[in-house]
Amino acid sequence: MDSMIFWTLVVDGVVNGAIYALLAIGLVLVFVVTRVILLPQGVYMSFAALTLSQFQRGNVPGTAGLLLALGLAAFVIDLLRSRVTRAWLMRRVASDLALPAIMYALVTWLVPLRPNMAIQIVLTLALITPLGPYLYRLAFQPLEQASVLTLLIASVGVHIALTVLGLVFFGPEGFLANPLSSAHFEAAGIVISGQSAIMVAVSLVIMVLLWLLFDRTLIGKAMRAVAVNRVGARLVGIPISQAGEITFALASFIGAVSGVLIAPVSMVYYDTGFLIGLIGFVAAIIGGMGSYPLAVAGAIFVGLLQSFAAFWNSNYQQVVVFTTLIPILLLRSLRAPAVEEDE
Repeated sequence: MDSMIFWTLVVDGVVNGAIYALLAIGLVLVFVVTRVILLPQGVYMSFAALTLSQFQRGNVPGTAGLLLALGLAAFVIDLLRSRVTRAWLMRRVASDLALPAIMYALVTWLVPLRPNMAIQIVLTLALITPLGPYLYRLAFQPLEQASVLTLLIASVGVHIALTVLGLVFFGPEGFLANPLSSAHFEAAGIVISGQSAIMVAVSLVIMVLLWLLFDRTLIGKAMRAVAVNRVGARLVGIPISQAGEITFALASFIGAVSGVLIAPVSMVYYDTGFLIGLIGFVAAIIGGMGSYPLAVAGAIFVGLLQSFAAFWNSNYQQVVVFTTLIPILLLRSLRAPAVEEDE
């Protein structure tokens, strides 16, 4: 292996690691605030990639109808279990019924007109992002006080349901979206595509925005309080359920951005999100499922490891990545303090 190949593999690993970092951050964010191990995080990514591909082919994606159905279901469920006031009703009608209906009408109107790439990306993000809060209210909010194991079982069920719906909406074939940039430039003799540069730049921008959100805004500080002590946050008046909704919205937005970034560089199928999301989960585990910087570092490590493993033998690249998790979990288990199980 000469230096040119080495640095090419490094660039490829960093680009892949940037995507894994976004997924890992989404997983850590949801886990520390709601204690949910969000297996559907990768599904958001695949739904976004396939939705963008359908826009570019002039088809109305099934996610538009899914948004409409989930909004209606969330409204009905909340109507049955909540105390209805005029302000509550107006807010829920706007967020659960009007928003999905407007998005569905907008998509069906714009798709035949073949809008440009920027509008397609905005529509994709607008369709995928609200799925997170709706799924939280339907599947996880009723289990707010349940154990982590119960929440994990619910997460598995949601993942399976969304994967089946993905097969219904998009079929078994894979899709590839048009590139965000066709530019290429050279740095130290290594050719870097504009698409790769965009992927890394967008990932860095999102990380900075998340840091500003949690460090400088009242909403971010409230979510940090919920992550540190849920009971204490509730006692000082922080609505736990609302924090969960915002967290799931951020996670689905991050997943949607990841899907938009990966759609032009990799063939995406209805179940592709499971494997990529699992790699993001490995990165989050390496970071301890509680630290955003360590999750990012773990994602870069996984991306580099996968890149060099693919050069060594592409058939074993996933095996190498997942096998690396075994000594890390063993080391963490040996170093973790003994904790008595709650009754």
